[in-house]
Amino acid sequence: MQFLVTGGAGYLGSALVRRLTSLGHDVRVFDDLSAGDPARLPPDVTFARGDVNDLPRLWTLLQGIDCVYHLAARVSVPESVRYPREYNAVNVGGTVSVLEAMRDVGVKRLVFTSSGAVYGNQSDQPLHEDLPPNPLSPYAVSKLSSEHYIHTIGRLWNVETVSLRIFNAYGPGQQLPVAHPPVVPQFIRQTLGKGSVIIHGSGDQTRDFVYVDDVVDALVRAATAPDVDRRVINVGSGTETSIMALARAIGQVMDREPDVLTVNTQGVGVSRMCADLSLAKALLGYEPHVFLQEGLHRTVLEDVRFAVPSSP
Repeated sequence: MQFLVTGGAGYLGSALVRRLTSLGHDVRVFDDLSAGDPARLPPDVTFARGDVNDLPRLWTLLQGIDCVYHLAARVSVPESVRYPREYNAVNVGGTVSVLEAMRDVGVKRLVFTSSGAVYGNQSDQPLHEDLPPNPLSPYAVSKLSSEHYIHTIGRLWNVETVSLRIFNAYGPGQQLPVAHPPVVPQFIRQTLGKGSVIIHGSGDQTRDFVYVDDVVDALVRAATAPDVDRRVINVGSGTETSIMALARAIGQVMDREPDVLTVNTQGVGVSRMCADLSLAKALLGYEPHVFLQEGLHRTVLEDVRFAVPSSP
């Protein structure tokens, strides 16, 4: 098959691209490199740099494509609070542009990466897809809006669409920006540096941490799975972990006692998150295989940034 992956030079996108090429597929990548790096991509991948709202570029890249993976997005929750217009333009506007280009060229399948953030605070746990969304940030709103666009327009234009609500993905090579870094690599870096591991809030808030290889498994399956048109499907580990427990687990993996410092901060996000995977199992045959302790071990072992210098 031939695939176009928007945002394919990013952390999750490049992991997907590597898997698709290893399976023998032809892959094209379109990325503006705001958070991506083409060095992550295999040499035989066709790479184009550009804006996902650039319809003429999309028309060219979509020629002969069987399925589009749409991952291009801005992904920082705190940043979205400061710059909601940018998040709307890139995340929502970019999704509509991809759909328009697919309609014009005649590509008939789209796999969209949404987010567990669309659920917000819920009394029910684990989170199942029938719960009414309760987005608490512009980022979450942009993902939910994109879900509605792709399923509505897909029906109107005869394009098969499926949205995967991905929970907290992590693994080797995850970006560590200066502002608002993801929690797993940030805690590893803080533990490695023997400084304080900063937890915002009490640390009792929970998340569903899913290893990158498991996310890629679900994405690959979604491209060819039957009976998923206009479906929304959770992708997580199905395990609820508190932020405090995450810090301690990282300390165990690194054989270092973390110096945990809790900071009373407003806006720490939702109180609990855990994915119900029943639908993913039924429709995609998805089963997570790498759970937290093993995933953290792989991340520390395989990510060169976290290599512990040998003693002289």
